[in-house]
Amino acid sequence: MKPIERIFHAVLFEVLAVILAIVVLVTFTTHDAESLSGTMIIVATIAMAWNFIYNWGVDRIVTGDKTKRTLVLRIVHTFIFQAGLLIATIPVIAYLLNIGLWQALIMDIGVTICITIYAFFYNLTYDHTRAFIVREPALIN
Repeated sequence: MKPIERIFHAVLFEVLAVILAIVVLVTFTTHDAESLSGTMIIVATIAMAWNFIYNWGVDRIVTGDKTKRTLVLRIVHTFIFQAGLLIATIPVIAYLLNIGLWQALIMDIGVTICITIYAFFYNLTYDHTRAFIVREPALIN
């Protein structure tokens, strides 16, 4: 992918992820949607930067047709990404919501589980949709 497509991929992912995270957190915590929205937008900004850097690195190491990537590779890819993101976001969540690191960890793990499942399906769908569009360019004219 070219840099502009990487940016599109990351922004679309994060917009949908922020909506999902806010819905989950409003449902399962006592925090209001306004404070969660601000927090999740900041977390999403961190995630977009990590997404760009991480996937750029992975694409340099794992070359070839993305639609041929194995299930195991996709699962490992997703879990390593989420682990790195947890390390960066737990202190941010704790600070912004004025909660302890333990509470932030539990909250972030809950969101991470939802987002990890979402990320798997998002990337699988994105890769196959992209491959279809590239094979059938007349569809976008």
